[in-house]
Amino acid sequence: MSNKKDIYWRAYLIYFGFVILMLIVLIKTVSIQFEGGQPVFMSSTDGNEKMPTRTVKRTPRRGQILDANYTPLVTSVSFFDIHMDPTVVKDKLFDEQISSLCIELADLYPEKSAKEYETMIREGRNRGARYLLIKKKATNEERKKLREMPIFEKGQLKGGLIDNQETIIRKRPHGELMKRTLGYVRYNEKDTLHVGIEGAYDEFLKGTEGEQIEQKISTGWKKIGPITKEAVEGANIVTTIDKEIQEVAHTELLRQLKNQDAKNGCVIVMDVKTGYVKAIVNLRRDANGNYNEAYNQAIGTKEVPGSTFKLASLMALLEDGKLELSDIVNAAGVYKFYDLELKDSNHGRGYGKITVQEAFEKSSNVFSKMVNDAYKNEPQAFINRIKSFGLADSLGLDLAGEPTPTMYAPGSKNWYGTSLPWMAIGYEYLQTPLQTLALYNAVANNGTLVKPQFVQEVRRGNDVIKTYPPFVIKDKICSPSTLADVQTCLDGVVKRGTGSALKSAFFDIAGKTGTAVVLNDDLRYGNKGEKKYQASFAGYFPAQDPIYSCIVVVSAPSRDIYGATVSGTVFTAIANKVYASSLQYHKPINDNAYKTKTLPISKDGNRYDILTSYRALNIPFYSSSNSKWINTHSGGEKVEISIRKIKKGIVPNVKGMTAKDAVFILENEGLVVRINGYGKVTKQSIIPGSEIQRGVVIEITLD
Repeated sequence: MSNKKDIYWRAYLIYFGFVILMLIVLIKTVSIQFEGGQPVFMSSTDGNEKMPTRTVKRTPRRGQILDANYTPLVTSVSFFDIHMDPTVVKDKLFDEQISSLCIELADLYPEKSAKEYETMIREGRNRGARYLLIKKKATNEERKKLREMPIFEKGQLKGGLIDNQETIIRKRPHGELMKRTLGYVRYNEKDTLHVGIEGAYDEFLKGTEGEQIEQKISTGWKKIGPITKEAVEGANIVTTIDKEIQEVAHTELLRQLKNQDAKNGCVIVMDVKTGYVKAIVNLRRDANGNYNEAYNQAIGTKEVPGSTFKLASLMALLEDGKLELSDIVNAAGVYKFYDLELKDSNHGRGYGKITVQEAFEKSSNVFSKMVNDAYKNEPQAFINRIKSFGLADSLGLDLAGEPTPTMYAPGSKNWYGTSLPWMAIGYEYLQTPLQTLALYNAVANNGTLVKPQFVQEVRRGNDVIKTYPPFVIKDKICSPSTLADVQTCLDGVVKRGTGSALKSAFFDIAGKTGTAVVLNDDLRYGNKGEKKYQASFAGYFPAQDPIYSCIVVVSAPSRDIYGATVSGTVFTAIANKVYASSLQYHKPINDNAYKTKTLPISKDGNRYDILTSYRALNIPFYSSSNSKWINTHSGGEKVEISIRKIKKGIVPNVKGMTAKDAVFILENEGLVVRINGYGKVTKQSIIPGSEIQRGVVIEITLD
C-alpha cells in the first residue's frame, strides 16, 4: 500500500511540475509580446536587461515622372539579390532535384553552365554556406520563375531560396530620351546634388519615411508590433512633355547632327499659349563619335544668338519710331565701324537699296548700320528697349542651371565703339537657346511673355496636390503695331527670304534663321577655314494661328553653316510630323454634315441573344414572335423581328446569321460544317429545304 502511495505522489509531482513549467512558459511568452513591443532596452522597475529593440526607417517608394499623357519617363524598378541556403534542404530532395534545379538556373542565367551551378551549390552545401549568391539584381519576373524551380519551390525553410533583399533602382524606360532634363539626385556625404526635374521636385518624389520597431532574436532583427509611423509614398510628377513630340525632335536632331558631323545641338518645342515645354533635346558627340545627352545646353549654355537676335533689333527700331518697314536702306554688303568691317553673307556683294522688311527677310547685316545710326548718340536707349522685351533677365525656371543673359552697358569696361552695331546682329550679347525661344514665343503669343515650364501638376494616386498653371512674365512686350509688323516679317522670312526652302505643303511657318561665329575649344575665334559656326532657326507654326514655337541650334556643323539648311530643315521636319499627328490641326471632314438617326444593322440569329443586346443598347424593336430563331429588319424607326423557321430533318436557311449560330444549327442536324470568310453568312453549299443526310459536309461563306 505504501508503494502505491509513493507512485501516486510521484505522478502528481511530475504532473504539477509540467503544469507549472507550462504556466511559466506561457507567462514569459505573453511578457515578451507586450514588453518586446515597447522601444526600451531596460525594465523600468528592476533595471534588468530586456531583449534589445530598435526603431528603423521604412523607406517609401519614390514617385514616377510622367509625360503629359501619363506615360512613365522615370520610374522605380525593384531588383532582388538571390541567395541560397543549401544546408536546409533535406538530403533526399537535394539528391533527386539538384540537377533539375541547375539546368533551369542555366536556362535563366546562361552566364554559368548547369554543371558549374551544381558544383557551386554542392561545394557550398559541403562547407556549410548559408548565404550562397545565385544572382545579383534579378528582376521581379525572374524572381517569380525562381520560386517555381525544383527545390526552390519549397520556400526558404525547406528549399533554401532567399529572395527578400530588395534594391530599388531608378530607370528611364526610353533610354537617352530627355536624360539631362529628367536629371537625377545624387547623395554625397557632405551634400546632395539635385539635377533636372528629378532634383527640382525631389521633395515631392521622395515621399516621407516611416518608422517601425525591430527586436533582436537569435536569428537576427525581426519587425514586431505595429508600425509607429506610416511611410508616405512619393508623389508622381506630371511633366508638360509630350513623349511623341519628344521622340520626333530627338530623332530629327540626331539625324541632322550625324549628317553634318556636328559637335552638338539642341531642340526645344513649346506650347505658345501656356509656355509648357513639349519637347527638349540636348545631344553632344562623345570621344567615340556617338551622340548622347551629356549636358543641358538648351537651358544652361549661353552663346551669341547671331541673326536670330535681329528680331529684337527690329522690334526696338519699330517700337522707338526710328524706322518703318517700308523705309529704304542701302544694303551695300560691307559695313565699316572704326577699323572693323561686317559683311553680308552673300560674300559682301550686298542687296542694294531695299526696304527694312526685305533687309530682315534676307538677314542682311545692314541692321548693324541701321541700329548704329539710330542709337549711336543714345546707346543706353537701345539697351533699355532690349531690356523692356525681357531679354536682360533670366526666365526664373524651376530647374536649376539657368544663367542670366550677358548684356554689357554703355560706359562699362566691356563696352566698345563697335559694341552697338555688333550687338544689333547678335554679338556682344549672350543668352541660352530657351531664352531666345521665349522671345519668339511671345511674338507668337500676341506679345505675352510666358515662363517656360516643365511640370504641370503633382499627383499622389488620383489626387492632384499641386498644379503649375501658365505664368505670365510680361503682359505685353511691345505695342500691337510693332507686333503686327514683326509677325509679318517672320512670315516673310520663310515665304521670300532666307528660309524660303522651308515652306511646308500643309501650313505656313514663321521664323528667323541665324548663323553665328562661335569660339573654338581654345576660346579663340579661328582664322578663315578654321572658324566654328552655330546654325539656328527659331520660329512658330502655323504662322497664322500658332500652337507651337520651336528653336533648333546646331553647333560646329562640318558640311554647311547656314541656319536654314542646317537647323531649319530639322524645324520643318518636326513641324510636319507634329502637324500630321495632332488632331487639333485637322477639322473633321463631316463636322457640318447632317446627322441622321439610324438603327444599327444586326445579323439574324438567336432571339434571346439579340433582344438582350437591343435592351442593353436602348435600341427600339418590335416583336410579335417568341420563336427561338429570328430575322431582323432595320429599315424603319424600330427593328422589326420575324420568325426564322427551322424544321427538323430539313436543311435550314442560315443566310444572314453569325457563324456561331449557323454552325450550332447545322451541326445539331448532323451536318459537318466548313467555314470560309468573316462576317455574316451569305452563301451555303446545300440548298435550304433539302432533306438532310447526316455526316454530309456543308460549306458556308461569310462576308
